Amino acid sequence: MSFIEAVKSVFSHYVDFSGRARRSEYWYFFLFTLLVNVVTSGLAAAVDALSFVQIIASLAMLLPGLAVAVRRLHDIGKSGWCLLFILIPLVGSIILIVWYCKDSQPGDNQYGPNPKGVSGATASM
Repeated sequence: MSFIEAVKSVFSHYVDFSGRARRSEYWYFFLFTLLVNVVTSGLAAAVDALSFVQIIASLAMLLPGLAVAVRRLHDIGKSGWCLLFILIPLVGSIILIVWYCKDSQPGDNQYGPNPKGVSGATASM
């Protein structure tokens, strides 16, 4: 999945917390969010009147960011509630980063079909 495809996919599932998301979809959207925050921070620093743009951009990215994070956890077979591990200082963030880097569970799981389109039989070969 390319950068543009990933961003389009996340925004097309703006607040869809069901299903699964590939690693590339999550990390490309993370990169997109980072770039948007850097640009809007630069605009806010350059022109004080544009500080509201940074706030609006951050709020616009909040729900799709949460949704793709939950779908990413679903892809590795974890509940979306595991996102609350972020509340555990330091350790929670590390656990989530490791999980976000894991490969998809092969085949279908309780959250839906594999977004890679690979069945369980061919994934184990």
